[in-house]
Amino acid sequence: MAHRAERADALRNREAVLAAADALFAASSSPQSVSMDDIAVAAGVGKGTLFRRFGDRAGLIGAVIGSRLEPLQQAVLEAQEDATTSPRQRVADLLDAALCFKIEHRSLMSAAEDAGISSPYQAAHYAWWHETLRTALDQVPGVRAADFSAHALLAAIRADLVAHLIDDQQMTSDALRSSLAAHLDNVLGTCSDPPDPRTQG
Repeated sequence: MAHRAERADALRNREAVLAAADALFAASSSPQSVSMDDIAVAAGVGKGTLFRRFGDRAGLIGAVIGSRLEPLQQAVLEAQEDATTSPRQRVADLLDAALCFKIEHRSLMSAAEDAGISSPYQAAHYAWWHETLRTALDQVPGVRAADFSAHALLAAIRADLVAHLIDDQQMTSDALRSSLAAHLDNVLGTCSDPPDPRTQG
């Protein structure tokens, strides 16, 4: 029973740390300035606890991103399996979902890019977005070099660019989403899917 209570306490501490970190990054105009000390104080735990559980600041940021991304990942995968949606539209929906996540969590994602997490291209969340997008692009007729195309399209929604456009250039979220959709049209064309024979007469 004591072991079970200890595990429950550890889980509560973990959730408190993730929530505190998320809130601090969201409220900060300079995500680089959010320290492990700040997070420990906000979560009500010792700084040593953070390092034991997450390794370092990059590990903590990665854990916060993973916890916030998990429900979206499930929704994206379900949407990608919808046979009624064209391959071209699945790519568009996937990119839009990624952008919306970056917009909502841009301070956190900027902190992740600054922290490096070894390399932004080696981060687990980036690998997931890239593989999911590459798979979707593979299904769009006429697309070549899907692996590179996935990297290039994800580069258009880097967190530092998203933060610059929204926070510095005062671009609205809707305008940014429309611009991304237009960029995708430039890359893939506006009619990448073959005609549906069911609609032909």
